[in-house]
Amino acid sequence: MKLSAFASSFVFEPRKPRFRDYPTLRDDDEELPGLEASLEQIGEYQRRLWANRARAVLLVAHGPDTSGKDSLIRTLATYADPAGFHAWSFSRPQGAETRHDFLWRVTPFLPGFGEMVAFNRSHHEAVIAERVWPVHQPDSYNWRNRYQSIRNFEGHLVEERTTLIKVWLNLSEDEHRERLLKRLDKPRKRWKFDKSDIDGWDKRHQYEAFAEEAMAATHTEEAPWFIVPGDRKPQARAIVAAILAEQLQHLAPEYPKEDEGVLQEYRRLLAKNGVK
Repeated sequence: MKLSAFASSFVFEPRKPRFRDYPTLRDDDEELPGLEASLEQIGEYQRRLWANRARAVLLVAHGPDTSGKDSLIRTLATYADPAGFHAWSFSRPQGAETRHDFLWRVTPFLPGFGEMVAFNRSHHEAVIAERVWPVHQPDSYNWRNRYQSIRNFEGHLVEERTTLIKVWLNLSEDEHRERLLKRLDKPRKRWKFDKSDIDGWDKRHQYEAFAEEAMAATHTEEAPWFIVPGDRKPQARAIVAAILAEQLQHLAPEYPKEDEGVLQEYRRLLAKNGVK
């Protein structure tokens, strides 16, 4: 993956495997790319991606509860053409999902050529959340095999012309606590509060430890993880938007060349019907 110096500064580093080794907040807002400018670029280059139908983009957003994954994806889609953009959310496997291999449930929602798709959580939950809240007998899991399957799966997607942008929204414990409390304080946010949030808070250290292990095991040069400061949502959105805009521009710098023969025929038909 071709990255600018700015994007590279957020790439996961194997020598720094703990989330605490990465900032949850930056104090250089004025030096960050402007969010609105990046969103406009996303809209333009996503339309070029859709017009060319040659490549695909999959954005994977992870982070603890309340880290802002939903609002991030909504923001990134501000100027996207809905014909070529889709977003999907994955919670704990249930029903038929538990009777298939763990990659089965995400496969139908992968982007086709020309599409940009965002996953709110993803196949990586199978090596993070399922370690905290298993859906099968705990001794039936082989985590090393799952890590290898993810690397193979993502390597295959990249080889087949899908660009993966995997983001972890890095949230401090204080900010995490404050956002959970806001769900209780604000009536319009109370519907989001679930007893699982309480369990999630109690097991947050365990969840993050498994996430750190999974990230180290699934970070590759062709499908890297980006650790994005998450304590200030506008800042996180600006960072991810800039990274996404950069990749889209690499994938679809121009619209496809027009077919002059088709244009001539179109002009002839219009003229025939009195349209000049």
